Parts: sequence; C-alpha cells; structure tokens
Amino acid sequence: MKRLNIHGVGDVRLDTYERPEAGPNDVVVRMKSVGICGSDLSYIKIGGMPAEPGGQTALGHEGAGEVLQVGSGVSGIAVGDAVIVNPMMTPNNIGSGGPEGAFTEELLVREAELGTSILPIPEGVDFDVAAMCEPLAVAMHGVNRAEVKPGDKVVVFGCGPIGLGMLLWLKDRGVDEVVALDLSEERLERARAIGVQAALDPSKVDLRAELARLHGEVPSFNRVGVGTDAFIDAAGAPHILTQVVMMAKFHARLVITAAYMKPIEFPIGRMLTSEMTITTAVGYPTEMPEVIAAMPRLKNQIAAMISHKLPFYDVLHGLEIAATPQSAKVMIQFEDA
Repeated sequence: MKRLNIHGVGDVRLDTYERPEAGPNDVVVRMKSVGICGSDLSYIKIGGMPAEPGGQTALGHEGAGEVLQVGSGVSGIAVGDAVIVNPMMTPNNIGSGGPEGAFTEELLVREAELGTSILPIPEGVDFDVAAMCEPLAVAMHGVNRAEVKPGDKVVVFGCGPIGLGMLLWLKDRGVDEVVALDLSEERLERARAIGVQAALDPSKVDLRAELARLHGEVPSFNRVGVGTDAFIDAAGAPHILTQVVMMAKFHARLVITAAYMKPIEFPIGRMLTSEMTITTAVGYPTEMPEVIAAMPRLKNQIAAMISHKLPFYDVLHGLEIAATPQSAKVMIQFEDA
C-alpha cells in the first residue's frame, strides 16, 4: 500500500506503507474518499507534527470508506458497512500527528466504537459527500459558537471549504442576512450560489460602508457601529480582528476559527465601548451526528462544494490544487469508490 507522509518542511511524499495488524478492539476501513484540508497544507508548511523527533506525519483526517475488518471485541460494526471516521474520537489522532493518516488504502482505527469514532453513512449518501462530514462539522461548530438565530445579521470572512460550510449552515438555519467575504471571485461565486445576501471582495470595497448599507448602523457610547450581530473569521488575515473591533456594534460577537501562527495586535481599548465578545472555535466536539443527519436532505448542496476530484495516485497534484484560491474542496478518490 501507499501512505501520504510529511518528512520535513515542504517535503510531502507518497510512501510505501505496511498497515499494522488490527487488534481485537480495532477496525480497518478501506478508504473510498478523503478530502484535503487546509490543516494538511499548514502541517506541510511547518514540517508536520511528528510524535517524536525525526518522525513522519501521516496526513488525512477527512475520510469515508467501507469496513474491511472488525476486531472480535467490537460490537455494532460489520464488514461491508459504509462509514465515516471521526478522527477527534480516535486515540491515535488520525492525520494530525498520530501514527495513522487517512490518505492510505486501508486505515486502521484503533479502539473503534460505533457512534463515536465510527459513524454510519446514511442511505443514498455517496462517499464523496460523506467525506465532507468532518469539514462541515468544523463549520457547524463555528456557527454554533457564534450563537446565531434567524433574524441575526452575520459576516463570514473566507469562502474556502470551512467558510462555505458556515454559509450553508447559516442559510439552513434561516439566517438570511449573511455577507460573505473573500479575495477569490471563484469562491465568491460559490457563496452566491448558496444564497447569501452579498458576496464581496473586501480589497475592492469600503467594507464598513458596505456593511452599514446592508446591515444598518447602531449608536453605541458616542460612536456608531455597523448592525452586524456576529462576525466569523474563517480566513486568518491579521487585519481582520482590528477591522471588526473598530466597526463592531454594542455586544457584537466575533468567532475566530482560522489558525493564527503568530501573535497579532488589536485595539482592545476600543472594545470597552462595544462590550463585544471575542471567542474561538476548534474542531467539532459534538457536531458530527447532526451533520450526518442533515446529509440526505443537503447532499446536492454539499456535493456542489467539491471543486476537484482526483485519484489517490495523484494526491500530490491535489495538494497543489488545494493551495490555490480557485479551489473549494479537493477530494481524493480511491480505486472502486
């Protein structure tokens, strides 16, 4: 078999791989579809997350496939089951520094458990859509942390796969006044297809003026803030935090889901006059089952978020595509998927 590994900074290879033997509490999944995540690209840039010095990082954590082998101590899971792997619920930290990664033909899921690390794919949902569960769960958690409700006005910075997922969930929850921001016209077009209120390139407009026009303005302690209730940062640009603080209304909310690798400065004094809340969101502590339940009715919209499909042997090319602003979700498919 093969496995995608990081060997060092910018050094990623498709290596020969021998899967470890499964134990009595383990499950082996024959992978059918695995998505390329922005985290994968970040791990490559920093040289991976090896468990020990000089080690490799096995990549891939957005996977769906078919159960190939079930340990004698595992209940409720059968060979042939179509399943989604929840890497956050695995003890081997799949694709994020542990010994296993989903970019391989056969994935060992240690201490497998139905309903936690192994989740059934609903009938009628294909493997590509099922593999979108992980990024969609990340997106849902960000929306949950924003505590939005119908009637709220929301801005989402970034229309990559996570940002697009947030737009999908906001629309699905009846939040209609949503402004999507991105520098890529291709990604803005995908946001418009979801049905947002507006999709703008913030480098080409006066963002505060546009939000004042779309969401109104609200007086607050001798200043005026835009009427946006919640901002979600899925982009990670250093200026976003300052920009939001300077235009936020009283009790506005900002959720940061993007990964910031370096410290940033922002005008915290200005927050005194808005009492705004800044918080973060990471992963998907409880969201995967809800995402899976929604897949049968949203499968067409989810499929539309996939911009590229490539075979596993071409995964290195897929990584290059995923790093371009023209891409949305890049899906890697395995033989017989």
